[in-house]
Amino acid sequence: MSNDKYGADQAPDCYPGSDVLINLLDLRTAEDLDEAERYINEVAAAKLEFITPPYSLATLRDVHRTLFEKVYSWAGEIRTLAISKGSTRFCSPDFIEREVEKEFSKMAAAGWFEDYSRDHLIHTVAETYGNINVAHPFREGNGRTQRIVFEYIILNAGYSIDWHSVDREGWIDACIHSFYGVDQPLIDIFDRCIGTSLSELDF
Repeated sequence: MSNDKYGADQAPDCYPGSDVLINLLDLRTAEDLDEAERYINEVAAAKLEFITPPYSLATLRDVHRTLFEKVYSWAGEIRTLAISKGSTRFCSPDFIEREVEKEFSKMAAAGWFEDYSRDHLIHTVAETYGNINVAHPFREGNGRTQRIVFEYIILNAGYSIDWHSVDREGWIDACIHSFYGVDQPLIDIFDRCIGTSLSELDF
């Protein structure tokens, strides 16, 4: 029996009898699809260049399209299916655009955090990341897409960023806690990943 990743009501875009998303590579096992995704994402991400504000839902969509256009026909498209993982039920498709744009509007009003201290940046970015994750705008690949856009945001705010100290399980656990209103695990992650102010570095 398939290990149901998304739930029985979420299978219309999966191969019959499985929880593997229909993909352009026609890979039928989760292991093969995960491996192909990781490789293709790495190649695609290397081609992305830093961009300055303003950022928006369109930025997320552009990054997602770049990362996944060789894997899924719907790369860059907002999901239309209600999904959940375990007991975590993500934002209804009808409200995704509103909720995501609300977060970007708040960041714009805050000047994209450009004058924030490191501690203030860590706490605010953790909260905002968690809120966008709950919206979960895409069928798959939300975390990878968000991390690239938040890398832009953090670099633009004047700080270095390195995600390598956090593994997949750490991200998942932190996002689950954030979903239930506990931001501390995400705060801890960003505290590990956000480095020195770029203005303090020697070039």
